[in-house]
Amino acid sequence: MDLELRGVSRDYVRPGRMVKALDDVSLSVRSGEFICLVGPSGCGKTTILHLLAGLDRPTAGKVLADGTAVTGPDPSRVLIFQDAALFPWLNVQGNVEFGLKVKKQPREARERTVAELLEMVHLKKFAHSWIHELSGGMKQRVALARALAVDPAVLLLDEPFGALDAITRDLLHEELQGLWLKAAKTVVFVTHNVREAVLLGDRILVMSPSPGRILAEHTIKLPRPRYIDHPDIMPISRQVMASMERRGG
Repeated sequence: MDLELRGVSRDYVRPGRMVKALDDVSLSVRSGEFICLVGPSGCGKTTILHLLAGLDRPTAGKVLADGTAVTGPDPSRVLIFQDAALFPWLNVQGNVEFGLKVKKQPREARERTVAELLEMVHLKKFAHSWIHELSGGMKQRVALARALAVDPAVLLLDEPFGALDAITRDLLHEELQGLWLKAAKTVVFVTHNVREAVLLGDRILVMSPSPGRILAEHTIKLPRPRYIDHPDIMPISRQVMASMERRGG
C-alpha cells in the first residue's frame, strides 16, 4: 500500500495557545518500503503515525492511502506502540487471535494462523503463557504477531523497542527485518535512535524540532539482512546525525 502526506499541517488548541505539531509536511512511502522517521521529541513523528493510521485528522493538507483519503482507522493499517498494549486477561494465543475473532474467522483457520505466527516470532512454546509472565521483548513479539494476524498492508511502529535493553533490541531488529522481508509489508517506523534507523530503513526522513517539517532524506543502500556490527552502520549514522545538526535538529 502506498502512503502519502500532501502539504499536511496539524494544529492543537491548548489552554491559552495554539500548538503547531506539523507544518506543511509532504512525504510519500512506496508499497513494501521500510521508512524510518527520526527527530527530537515533540517534532511530530507520532502525529504522522496517527494521521496515517486514521486516528487523527490534519488541520490542512491530505493524507492518502493508495490514492484514497484516509478518514478513519482501517484494518489495512495497524499501529504498534512502544507499550505493547496487550490484553492481560488473555494469554499469548488469545491476544494473537483477537483480531481474527473480531473478523469471525473460523476456529480451525484461526488456530492455524496463530500457530504459524507464533512460530515466526519464536514464541510457539509460550502460546498458553499469560502476558505478565513475559519479558518486554517477548511482549513486543506478541504485539507484532497480533498485528500480522489480520494481514495488514501497513505496519506503523512507534518506537516499539525504545524501552528494551540493548541485547534484546538488537535481536528484535534481526527478527523484524526477517518478518518484513517475508511478509512484504509497508512499514513506517518512528525512532529516536539513528543507528536503529540506519539498520532498518530503506530511507530515513529527518524531522525538525517543533513545528515538525521534513528537513532531510537519506537513502540506505546496504544489503539485507543487516546486522548492527556492519562496518558502514556507524559512518552512515554520523552522516544522518550531521544533517540533523546542520539544520537545527
